[in-house]
Amino acid sequence: MSIAVTAAPESVGLASDRLARIDTWLNGMVDSGKLPGASAAIMRHGQVAYFKAVGKSDIARGTAMVADTIVRIYSMTKPLTSVAIMMLYEEGHFQLDDAISKVLPEFATSHVYVGGSRMKYQSTPAVRGITYRDLLTHTSGLSYAFMESTTVDALYRLNKIEFNTPGDRNLREMTKAIAALPLLAQPGAAWNYSNATDVLGCLVQEISGVSFDDFMRTRILAPLGMVDTDFTVAPSKLPRFATNYYTNPKDGSLGIVDDGQNSNYAKPLGVISGGGGLTGTIGDYMRFCRFMLNKGTLDGVRLLGRKTVELMTSNHLRGDMAAMGASRFSETTYDGIGFGLGFAVTIDPAQAQIMGSAGSYAWGGAASTVFWCDPVEDMAVVFFTQLMPSSTYPVSKDMRVLAYQAIVD
Repeated sequence: MSIAVTAAPESVGLASDRLARIDTWLNGMVDSGKLPGASAAIMRHGQVAYFKAVGKSDIARGTAMVADTIVRIYSMTKPLTSVAIMMLYEEGHFQLDDAISKVLPEFATSHVYVGGSRMKYQSTPAVRGITYRDLLTHTSGLSYAFMESTTVDALYRLNKIEFNTPGDRNLREMTKAIAALPLLAQPGAAWNYSNATDVLGCLVQEISGVSFDDFMRTRILAPLGMVDTDFTVAPSKLPRFATNYYTNPKDGSLGIVDDGQNSNYAKPLGVISGGGGLTGTIGDYMRFCRFMLNKGTLDGVRLLGRKTVELMTSNHLRGDMAAMGASRFSETTYDGIGFGLGFAVTIDPAQAQIMGSAGSYAWGGAASTVFWCDPVEDMAVVFFTQLMPSSTYPVSKDMRVLAYQAIVD
């Protein structure tokens, strides 16, 4: 779905001249060659008061970045998968502190890495089973292959733990492969970014009896009117699909990670990723933000109850992320930031050294996309580009400053 400005900035407490600073920043990032193209949207009090798209979605083909450009949102898939599992929670299928082994028995014998190499490691049995809450808060002890910082990460690579890829293994088979590997830490003991949300996708599938991608399409994406969001890009939409880039460390030039017109996203996938598999438009994702700020409803469609959304967007950690995890990787800072059921949650903006409000919730994607919702300001911001990795430039922090400085009421 495309996006359009529906209210004058001043009518929702934003200043037009201050919003123009976002234009200057966006143009500067593109004109300097740092970003291929980018788009940004701000919604306040239910009205889109700012939208701008600049640069190219495909440099070689000269395709402009526009309102209905489709991008890879990667880990911004996680909040949507979290909504899916919480819909099943509301239906009474499980409690958050139930062991997932009741549905996925392969996790009944989880063990924790204590030493050794990837070819010969030592482990000890987990003191308790992984729970739904552990998965939703990234305290399950699972890891990611791309981390490349521990022996457990190396085991993920050795065993080809790869989601959102073509291949012979399906979602359940990949989940079983994860369950056979040791955990980084005891369940509930530490915050570690991981394939946890991919396992949640498998749980959605097993509990509902519907394939995970079909559940997402029929129970979430279609009801919310997210018409351009999917795990694959249809042939008719491929011309709108952006190319994904990286920055060459030698000269700062942009190289291609994935050509939008010759992408695996246009092909059937064997292993659907609930942690990072979706593509979509900025207008679609703003509809999701509107749904969240509306506490679980949008345009007369209710998917979650108000109290469920409030639970999801509360901090479930013992303190902040810094208190519960070593700084390995995250789409946010660690200090002053907690984690809810699928979202990072701001506890203390000053401690986090970011603009915002306590209680705002957010996440980003590997290609430098980011969103956040701020219930205090009744505001949502979505920023899209296609540049990997997300740590290349501090676009999230920059966008926060530029969005919040425009508030004048």
